[in-house]
Amino acid sequence: MDIVGTLTTALSDTTVTMNVRLGANLFTTDTSMAARINTSLALFFTAILVACAGNDGRVPPPSSTTTNTMMSTTQRNTATLAGGCFWCIEAVYQLLDGVELVESGYSNGSVKDPSYSAVCTGTTGHAEVCRITYDPQKVTFEEILQVFFASHDPTTLNRQGNDVGTQYRSAVFFHNADQEQIAKAYVAQLTAAKTWASPIVTEIAPAEHFYKAEDYHQNYYAQNGSEPYCAFVVRPKVEKFQKQFKDKMRSDAK
Repeated sequence: MDIVGTLTTALSDTTVTMNVRLGANLFTTDTSMAARINTSLALFFTAILVACAGNDGRVPPPSSTTTNTMMSTTQRNTATLAGGCFWCIEAVYQLLDGVELVESGYSNGSVKDPSYSAVCTGTTGHAEVCRITYDPQKVTFEEILQVFFASHDPTTLNRQGNDVGTQYRSAVFFHNADQEQIAKAYVAQLTAAKTWASPIVTEIAPAEHFYKAEDYHQNYYAQNGSEPYCAFVVRPKVEKFQKQFKDKMRSDAK
């Protein structure tokens, strides 16, 4: 989700390239030019919407549940997930009942305490992730994974829509053997069911160092929902969750 940059997308038989500053207003005294800009932006973000909104079909729930032998009434578990832009993942999981905290950050890289700009170069090895703290009495890891696979495209390697690079890879970074087993079994189930036409490329690996992202990345959609990226990329994912997982939403979010 490069804030300033050149973005390219294929529209019909034409490739449109434009410099976009997300959240900025565009002004011009040339009305015909303004119309062309507005049309191009509409087409551009429509293409992003189609590419980033995730699989339109419903993702089936895991067919089996692994008992969490460590669960207690006070236990709080952690899930670390990478599914492209962390603004998108954060916005969805903030609505899921049983989730108590969602932190955007960087994980499984080789550089200590990286900055956002460093991660965006794709050279630090980190993935943009959300670290999710949840109450296993209210929501299971299986349910968290179902929402995860419904909220992004797990078949595009190092890419979600126009967000391209290893930092945007699809990954489940597990915290224990139970999470590893559940994630691998679920991917096998989704593969066997041919949920997507293309193979799932989601990385399943142990969770390594997590570095919380800069403050302005936290609670991003809630604070910046009117910005173009949020309106055209994040919001469709939120609306899809609200439609498909209405029964799993927090009561104060309905």
